[in-house]
Amino acid sequence: MSKISPYYFPFGQLLKRVQQTDCTPKRVFVLGVYASAVHARWIGKEGRDKIKALAVASEPCIFWRGEKAEEIIASITIPEQLGRLTIPSDQTLNGPSGIALDKLFLERMGLERRDAWLCDLLPESRVNPLQRKAIEKCYNSEVAKFNLPSATIPDFDEGELGRQEGTRRAEILEELESSEAKTLVLLGDLPIRWFLNYYDKRYSTLSDFGERYGCSHKIMINKRNYAVIPLCHPRNAARLGTYGKKWAERHDRWKPDKI
Repeated sequence: MSKISPYYFPFGQLLKRVQQTDCTPKRVFVLGVYASAVHARWIGKEGRDKIKALAVASEPCIFWRGEKAEEIIASITIPEQLGRLTIPSDQTLNGPSGIALDKLFLERMGLERRDAWLCDLLPESRVNPLQRKAIEKCYNSEVAKFNLPSATIPDFDEGELGRQEGTRRAEILEELESSEAKTLVLLGDLPIRWFLNYYDKRYSTLSDFGERYGCSHKIMINKRNYAVIPLCHPRNAARLGTYGKKWAERHDRWKPDKI
């Protein structure tokens, strides 16, 4: 991502970098894909939904669990003629990955959030195809008429990981070493492909670990040995949206090694 141009959500909230704030030593380092967002329900002035779940702000903390979503949404003003923003009817739309991380990953390893240093390959939110379609259909058509800020949050593009691989990998490595964690948890294919593979060419996808899903693998990263635990993305483990049934079922059977 450009370090010069600012990026904005619909209705003007600035895209923010989301990173670990508790920088005390941790037992595990968890690497995900990209930061989530706060989602709002946009109801038109006529009382009908315009968008049931629109990303309107960066999540307030990494792997956010949905706390104070209503307050965040209430702080965003929109023209009266365009209706109002409110909490989505499906309240699980805010913070589902953070909740899944705690319940289906950390707790099963005998850990709490305070034991983990959390990180993403991309520390800012991105827009998926469904969000992009909703923005183009319902928001962009009103931008000129109501002098709204342009929605400029980038789409998620795996190629972006390759374009900034060296710089971002160095940042992640610095966080990993600062965490003092001896265990590295990777959530899905992308952290394996764009981080671990640089240090160990045997692995580029979760499937490369074969039947040893969720087991501890001793791998050297920058001359330090780590216990690397490959797991699926929380979306799969919690069966969120379009998820991989194979990995959901594998995760159900996962019996964590002792940390």
